[in-house]
Amino acid sequence: MTSWQPGNTNGPQRPNQPTGGTPVTSGAVRMTPGRYNEDMEQLIFRIHQMLIEELDADQIAALPSDERRHIVEGAAETLLKRELPNVGGITRDQIVARVVDEVVGLGPIDALLRDPSISEVMVNAPEEVFFEREGIIYLSDVRFRDPTHILRVIERIIAPIGRRVDESSPMVDARLPDGSRVNIIIPPLAPKSPTITIRKFRADKLNMEDLVAAETLTPDMAEFLKACVKLKLNIIVSGGTGTGKTTFLNALSAFIPESERILTIEDPMEIKIQQPHVVSLEARPSNIDGKGEISQRDLLRNTLRMRPDRIIIGEVRGPEAFDMLNAMNTGHEGSLSTIHANSPRDALARVENMVLMASLELPDRAIREQMSSALDLFIQLARFTDGVRRVTKVTECTGMEGDIITLQDLFEFKQSHIDTEGKIHGGMRPTGIRPSFTERFEAAGITLPEGIFLARSA
Repeated sequence: MTSWQPGNTNGPQRPNQPTGGTPVTSGAVRMTPGRYNEDMEQLIFRIHQMLIEELDADQIAALPSDERRHIVEGAAETLLKRELPNVGGITRDQIVARVVDEVVGLGPIDALLRDPSISEVMVNAPEEVFFEREGIIYLSDVRFRDPTHILRVIERIIAPIGRRVDESSPMVDARLPDGSRVNIIIPPLAPKSPTITIRKFRADKLNMEDLVAAETLTPDMAEFLKACVKLKLNIIVSGGTGTGKTTFLNALSAFIPESERILTIEDPMEIKIQQPHVVSLEARPSNIDGKGEISQRDLLRNTLRMRPDRIIIGEVRGPEAFDMLNAMNTGHEGSLSTIHANSPRDALARVENMVLMASLELPDRAIREQMSSALDLFIQLARFTDGVRRVTKVTECTGMEGDIITLQDLFEFKQSHIDTEGKIHGGMRPTGIRPSFTERFEAAGITLPEGIFLARSA
C-alpha cells in the first residue's frame, strides 16, 4: 500500500493515542498494518449478535443517546460475564466498549470519531482505516471484519436522514447528528470496497488569535484582514482540500459588526457564526424520486430578498457564482466565500468557469469585467508537509488590462528552511505594494500597524 499524503514520520502523534496508528509518510512506502486479532473480532461479533436477540431494538432506539449507550453497556457486561466468565480486566472493557459501539454507534470507527484530536476519518477498505490528526494522516489499528460490516455502518449513517445507497445510487453526501460531514461511495464505483470519508465537525470555534498562534498567519496580517472585513471588501478564501478554508472563513466572520444582518448559504452547513443576527440556509439534495432539490443558486436568489447586510457562501462551486458576482456588484458588499483552487489566478479561472455553467452566453470580457469589479481580495491557503496550514498569499484584484484581470500580491509566505524534525520555518512577508483601497481605511477611521506594507528581508 502506498502513501499519497505528504507527511512526516516524526509528526505530532500523541503518546496517549487510543487507536494506535502509523503515520503515512511521503513517497511510495509499504505500510505494515497494526495487529489484527481475528479471535477478538469474532468474539465481539458473537456478543453483538446475542445482544440483538436479547434486547428490544425498537425500545432501545427510542431512548436518548446517553441512556441507550448506558443500557446496552450494562447488558453487554452481563452477557459477557455469563458467557465468558474467565475474561476480565482490560480485555473485558475493550470487548464491552466495542460491542456498545456496534449496537448504538458506528462500529469500529466510533472511538476515532470521539477523539477530539482527530479531524478526519477515512475508511478505504476493511483493513485500511486512516485518520488525520494535526494535518498528518495516520494508518489506524482499527479494522472492519469485511465489506459487509462497512455497509452496515453506512446504513446506520444514512437511515436517520432518509437517504439510500445502492447500485442505482452509489454515492451519498450526508451529515451526522453532530454536524460532521460524510461522503460515501460503494461498489461498483469503488470496486475494492465501500468507502467512508468523515470530516469531523469542530465543537470549538478557532478565532483569528488561535490561527496566529498556530502560525497560519502573522498578527499584522490578522489586523489587516480585520480591517478589510470592516471595510466590507468582498473576500474569497482559496485553497485545496483540507487546507482549512472553512475554519479561516469562520475566523474572518468574527470581524463582522454585530449590528449587521448576516445570511449564510451552505451545502452542507459548517459555518459557525457567533453574531446575534444570523439566518443560516442549507441546500437540499433531491429525494429518492429525484425531486425536491434546492440548490445554492436557488437559496442565493432568495437571499437577495431577505435584506442581507452580508452574504456568506460556504463554498461557491457552480452557477451560483454568477448570482454571487451580481450581488457583489449591486450593493451587497462585504461578501465572504471559499473556493477550491491552488492560487488566486486559478481561483479567478474557476469563478469564470462557474459563471459559464449558468449558460447565460455572456462574452468572456463581460464576465471578467464583472469579476474584476466585484472581487477585492483573495486569501490563499495551503497545507504544508509538516501538517501546518498556512496563508501563502494575500492578493488584491485591481481591475483589468485589456482582456486580462490584474492581480497584485500584498503578502506572501517565504520559506527559510526545514529543520531536522521536518518542521518548515518561514513567515509571511509584505511585498512592498500598498493596496489600492488604502485611502478607504483612512476615510473609515481604521488605523493599521505602521509600516505594515513595507517590504523587509526574512
